[in-house]
Formats: sequence, structure tokens, C-alpha cells
Amino acid sequence: MRLLLVEDDDRVASALSAVLGKHGFDVRHARSGEEAIQALLPGDGPAYDCVLLDLGLPDQDGFEVCSRIRRRTATPVIMVTARADVRSRIHGLNLGADDYVVKPYDTGELLARIHAVSRRPPLNGQGAAGPTATGPTVAGTGVLAAARTGETGPQESAKLLLGTVTIELSTRRVTVEGDLIALTRKEFDLLSLLAKRPGVVFRREQIISEVWRTAWEGTGRTLEVHVASLRSKLRTPAMIETVRGVGYRLVVPVG
Repeated sequence: MRLLLVEDDDRVASALSAVLGKHGFDVRHARSGEEAIQALLPGDGPAYDCVLLDLGLPDQDGFEVCSRIRRRTATPVIMVTARADVRSRIHGLNLGADDYVVKPYDTGELLARIHAVSRRPPLNGQGAAGPTATGPTVAGTGVLAAARTGETGPQESAKLLLGTVTIELSTRRVTVEGDLIALTRKEFDLLSLLAKRPGVVFRREQIISEVWRTAWEGTGRTLEVHVASLRSKLRTPAMIETVRGVGYRLVVPVG
């Protein structure tokens, strides 16, 4: 795997590059946001499988760099930073980061997260939204309906209608009251997992296993951040209900 490490501290970058190199990664080090953007331009060698992005860069804030990266490429981005507050986590994920790791971190956890985001399928088009779906919508008797492209079409072609929220599984598009909203890869995967079985309680361990494809305990905090971000974007916080001590379930609004 080819990684782009965006880190202004040479000592940190050197140590991390050595560890990653021992695990078979080909690492390029960028010391500034602008250097990172230039490294991601087409024609600058093979494409990168993942970007490890520090937020405290000398020329511009890492949040701005993430936003610029996401406008140019769907390459997975993991923010690696000392900023541990929930607001920064949510802001980073809203900008399109695929994951958020707080320093100091366990190297094994970072490696697991790199592999996890790299296994995710590429998005259709730029950002979190894909091309417009053309399949028909079939009204259901309740507030949830699955519209398929054919009588025996695959579930991946379905369109889930959840009150004011519409989820198009095949194109990874989500609209709220007709407005297209941008979700990160994991936000979409989390939402679609819950939406396919509304009312069913998903255990935290099950969600982490299916969405992050890992059993790493440290992922639990990331799950909470993703849920908080989704609640904000869906404009109906109560749609994703916390079942204390168990996990989460999607509650379809009535009326």
C-alpha cells in the first residue's frame, strides 16, 4: 500500500514512517498542506491508498487540507491529531475524513484503521454522493419502502424511504427533504445498516464489525462520533436512538 503522511514534525514522521515501512507500506512524507495537495495531483506517480493527515500544519489548517483533498479525490483520509474534542472529530468527519485518530495512539490500532478504510469500496464520483439514480420509487404501506429496478433485482438497487430521508443504496445518495446531503463512507455504511432493518437494535460490537470490519475496542469512540454526526445531518436526531448499554436502532418518524 502507498501512503501519504502529512506531518510537519520530522521526528514524528520519521518514526511513524519507519514503523509503517516495516509493515510493508510505501510512505511519502509531506510537511505542509500544499505539498500534500501537490502530491495527490494526477501524474505524480501511482495513486495513494490512504492519507494520514495531521491538523496542525505550518501553512494551513488540516481541516482545510482535508476539504481540498476531498474535492479532488476519493482517497481515504485518516486525521491523526492531538485534538481530542468531539467538536473537532465531528467537523473532520463532516469534511469527508474517513476516520479520526487521536494522539497518542497505539500503532496496532492505527494499522488496523488504515486497513479498514482501504478495504472500503470507492465512491461513485466526487465526495460522498454518486450519480443520480434513475430507478422507480414504489410506495409502501408504511413509511419505509424498498424500490427495486426489477421484480427480482438485487437489494443493492433498493431505495429506502424513511420519512423525509431517502437512501439510494446503489448510488450511495442520501437526501433529506429533497436536499442531497454529503456523508462520509462510514456514515453512509452505518446509516444503511440501521435503515435496512428499522426498529431492530444493533449491538455496538455488531456495528463495529460490519461497518469498520474490525473488533478493535478503540473503535467504540469513533462510532459515537459518527452517530452524532449522522443525527445532525439527518435533521432528526431522534431517528437514531441509543439503547443504553446495548447499541443503536433506527426509529422511523411517523406522520
